[in-house]
Amino acid sequence: MQIEILTLFPQMFPAFLTAGILQRAIDRELISINITNIRDYTHDKHRTVDDSPYGGGAGMVLKPEPIFEAVEAIKLKSADKQGNGEFPVILLTPQGRLFSQEIAGELCSYQHLVLICGHYEGVDERVRQHLATDEISIGDYVLIGGELAAMVIVEAVARLIPGVLGSAASPIDDSHANGLLEYPQYTRPQIYREWNVPEILLSGNHAEVARWRREQAIIRTWKRRPDLLDKSKLSPAERRLIDGLEKM
Repeated sequence: MQIEILTLFPQMFPAFLTAGILQRAIDRELISINITNIRDYTHDKHRTVDDSPYGGGAGMVLKPEPIFEAVEAIKLKSADKQGNGEFPVILLTPQGRLFSQEIAGELCSYQHLVLICGHYEGVDERVRQHLATDEISIGDYVLIGGELAAMVIVEAVARLIPGVLGSAASPIDDSHANGLLEYPQYTRPQIYREWNVPEILLSGNHAEVARWRREQAIIRTWKRRPDLLDKSKLSPAERRLIDGLEKM
């Protein structure tokens, strides 16, 4: 997978891309991430990327020209290499659809993505109307820029690419992967400060362990994020479990 990130601050990314699992995925060519400085597509000596908004108001707005030209250059290069210059162009903005594990899985199905990091008071509306194919927000709050949002999306998507994590099963039971929060996890020592690991996890009975984990995931979701249960695929027995919890 190829991910292109358009940003005004490329210096924010080297540490993120050169550590841990993501670095290993890049080294193994499972994912390729290219950082493009939007200023490289300006044509004045000051490398101007923003201007004051028409109609007045506080702050500055990112100009459309350098963003359009940067994306068009990426598309042209992709078409030369792969014969296809069409792929999602995602504007990172608080006004976008709320990012989720489901959307991460959706994006993972593409071979090429472009992420545009917004900044200042936003991006000229013509970028939204005529260039971006999607808009994504990572939460109902406002950041200084879209760089952290880009990192969140890259990491969430990258870990779903086959081979990136050590085990193919690792993402399957993640929180939100199946509509539930993840079950409790334990490791050695078996007893720590008089707190024991649940006996079921020491039993060696894999079917019972799986049943317990599923039950614990449902209970944890009911306690912490009950809103998720409305969209989860639960069996009649699991629905009865929730009914019992609500009556306690």
